[in-house]
Amino acid sequence: MEQDEHVGPTGEYHIRSLYFDDIGNKALAEKLGGISQRKKYRIRIYNLEDKVIHFEKKIKNGDYIAKVKESLTREMTDNILAGDYQRLKNPSNPFLLELHNEMAHKLLRPKVIVDYVREPYIQPKGNVRITFDKDLKSGLQRTDLFNQELSMVRALSENHIILEVKYDEYLPSPIRNALQLEGLQRQSASKYVICRKYIKLNSWEDQ
Repeated sequence: MEQDEHVGPTGEYHIRSLYFDDIGNKALAEKLGGISQRKKYRIRIYNLEDKVIHFEKKIKNGDYIAKVKESLTREMTDNILAGDYQRLKNPSNPFLLELHNEMAHKLLRPKVIVDYVREPYIQPKGNVRITFDKDLKSGLQRTDLFNQELSMVRALSENHIILEVKYDEYLPSPIRNALQLEGLQRQSASKYVICRKYIKLNSWEDQ
């Protein structure tokens, strides 16, 4: 497989995501409950920079996963982190309007920062993407997204790596054989759930 074109000299890049949940912690509860149809909202940045900022909705329907995302400016992001989501009220942009309504009516708020280093590989045949996510950490401050000195807690032991295999059409047999998937049980390793165990649930005093 080939390296992803966005990697740096070490063959990796850094990902930091700020995950949101509503007042009932619905995203967390549905994940823990194994609900087959669910969604999560997050803001994602790369290499601790503000060049590319996306607000994303990750949708899971059984074995299928899709993402809806919208680019944000640094100013819009800072406003959202400060609790000002009025600029999202944009009738011409259904996704931004959905985010506004979730924040206004369901009290969708920042819950946890998920921080890790990703080593990605791609294979055009089958649109296969394999990633090794390492150095998983949870940020103790929920809205300090761009802080390079953010206080962090290690969420997985140093020698653990999360392997993700994603493909659209099919998984080519050489890759399937190399992964030794036969006889293994599929296991969900949600970085969001792993990191949220370090954050006190239902804490709204600072929201």
